[in-house]
Amino acid sequence: FYLRSECLDTKPCHFCPVLSVFLSNVLQINNKANVVTSTKEPVSTPALEPQTTVIHNPADGNKESSESANTTIEDEDVRARKQEIIKVTEQLIEAINNGDFEAYTKICDPALTSFEPEALGNLVEGTEFHRFYFENALSKGKLPIHTILLNPHVHLIGDEAACIAYIRLTQYIDSNGMPRTMQSEETRIWHRRDSKWQNIHFHRSGSPTVPTN
Repeated sequence: FYLRSECLDTKPCHFCPVLSVFLSNVLQINNKANVVTSTKEPVSTPALEPQTTVIHNPADGNKESSESANTTIEDEDVRARKQEIIKVTEQLIEAINNGDFEAYTKICDPALTSFEPEALGNLVEGTEFHRFYFENALSKGKLPIHTILLNPHVHLIGDEAACIAYIRLTQYIDSNGMPRTMQSEETRIWHRRDSKWQNIHFHRSGSPTVPTN
């Protein structure tokens, strides 16, 4: 059919009933075409893993812990064993800070192995390498040294072994009387022999043990 000039207005005239039906159908199709439907489901935000922050202060023995409400309560026995590893690690660090080589060797296995900055990338076995620093530096220190173990994380490996990883902050006074802080990252492996925990390996990165001036 053809359209009369009068029918070119936005509304169909009464002279063209066919045109009226045609335009009505076109408007319905256009309305349907303008609808955008998303088939994607809403993306849910993954739940954050519960975080635990522990500050361990060997000077006063206080431990502060901040845990999210969703943290799973550990078995009391497991928690006690983990605290035991943290405690023996604290004792070892205290022996180092005090320059007490005898106390240090009682906590460490005679065949202790280690990687540390002082060894320049070499694997050290035994405690004689460490004796040098105890006798010539650590035991001669007269200024206070304060150590903080941040976020200690303990892995229990059966009943007789454990691994602990932590950040070690060492506060000290330099030769000019100014307070300074060093940081190192440490991992220590513990083995229980004859009901006594001994450090059998450690890996330290970052600052050396002896404070620098």
